[in-house]
Amino acid sequence: MTVDLLEKYRPKLHFAPKQNWMNDPNGMVYFEGEYHLFYQYYPNGTTWGPMHWGHAVSKDMISWEELDIALYPDEHGTIFSGSAVVDWNNTSGFFPDAPGLVAIFTHHLDGTEEKPSVQTQSLAFSHDKGRTWTKYEGNPVLGHETKVDFRDPKVFWHKETEKWIMSLATGQTITFYSSTNLIDWKFESEFGEGMGSHDGVWECPDLFKLKVEGSNEEKWVLIVSIGDNPEFDQGSFTQYFTGSFDGSTFTADHDSIKLLDFGKDNYAGVSFSDIPEEDGRRIYLGWMSNWRYANQVPTEGWRSQMTLPRELTVRKVGQDYKVVQKLVKELNSYFSKKEDIHDVIVDGTKTFKMDESNVDLDLNIERVDAEQFGITLHHTEEQHTTITFDQEKNALVVDRKNSGAIDFSDMFSLDQEVKLENIDDIQLRLVVDSSSVELLVNEGEYSVTSLVYPDKACEGISVFTSNGAIKVTNGYVSSPSK
Repeated sequence: MTVDLLEKYRPKLHFAPKQNWMNDPNGMVYFEGEYHLFYQYYPNGTTWGPMHWGHAVSKDMISWEELDIALYPDEHGTIFSGSAVVDWNNTSGFFPDAPGLVAIFTHHLDGTEEKPSVQTQSLAFSHDKGRTWTKYEGNPVLGHETKVDFRDPKVFWHKETEKWIMSLATGQTITFYSSTNLIDWKFESEFGEGMGSHDGVWECPDLFKLKVEGSNEEKWVLIVSIGDNPEFDQGSFTQYFTGSFDGSTFTADHDSIKLLDFGKDNYAGVSFSDIPEEDGRRIYLGWMSNWRYANQVPTEGWRSQMTLPRELTVRKVGQDYKVVQKLVKELNSYFSKKEDIHDVIVDGTKTFKMDESNVDLDLNIERVDAEQFGITLHHTEEQHTTITFDQEKNALVVDRKNSGAIDFSDMFSLDQEVKLENIDDIQLRLVVDSSSVELLVNEGEYSVTSLVYPDKACEGISVFTSNGAIKVTNGYVSSPSK
């Protein structure tokens, strides 16, 4: 395979494996100056296969160093998704001398004609900052006699009750367990019946507490990914619930469906554990793909990338609580050349020429009287992705039908649409990379994450209107630091 083919579509700002298959982020943890990203990995091909844990580390969550495979399949099965924590107080007994990392993951043992597959939870620990791992000799530490789907443990230390809490995906519910030592687990409660979407299997939960912007109020947030159901056009997607958690039971504020992302390509995301208190952020990363076409996307020699890392907060909008996403500040140092835009009236089209591998666009737009307005990303002369705000629909539509390679999936070319409260005042942040477009609207209230496969990332950006004008009150377009 030529270098050109291997490098085509490879992102500049997003983590992607050097080669072979990757899916869910796993074991995301901060420890001794490093962000660790583990991930579902198949080292022998570019489609999903027997799962391992790949591993990469970073100082800033943008530039990553890929390390050796952390966890290999064994007699208990392949290594499905899970989490990692720092055992600061040696609750496990694995760290008599200094704190270290514990990975909590699902062992998946394939079934036979006689018996179904089995999923159990197991442990591994590391004394050398995640470079080598020892599997616990007592694995597995948690199983279930009847549940076939019993996976993706996300563990955190609950200070108020002084115990570890595990959120576990259990079919169409999330089940919570507790432990004082990461080894012996006790059932606490089960959540999910009649709540949110049940269009597919529930996967990759994450439970954490967030401050409500501009107040002293706090909310617990439960993230749940929903697997692909071929009966629907959405493919796999992610929902969330806001509510309260007392150390045993999660109580949701709502039973409605709240989407974390309105694009097709943000799945299985979870947050980093052990971010230092003085930092205080809750930082999230997702797998940038969709199970409907993840095995077919047109990259050669490698498949899949992660989203950019995002800081999560909760915003109260009327009586509603929304999870808000903002790109981490570490991204800013990767852009230098900046063209500021102030008080520009657009009635028709205004184009910014560029020829860049990635672009960062931030705009504040007031609708004067335009019926529609938006952004066209010109990848090449023929290839483009269009973002349209429609006044009649009060909606945002992302159209990637002409974005480049699309023939690998019927669903890929379908419009991605978001209903908004109104489009009279819009703030948007848009980051374009070699094969992705990440759009955050109204200071992160809405997220639309999209893969694209153009021949080039960006030759220009147009701001356009239809039947009227808009005013770009302020903003900028940035290109990368060299």
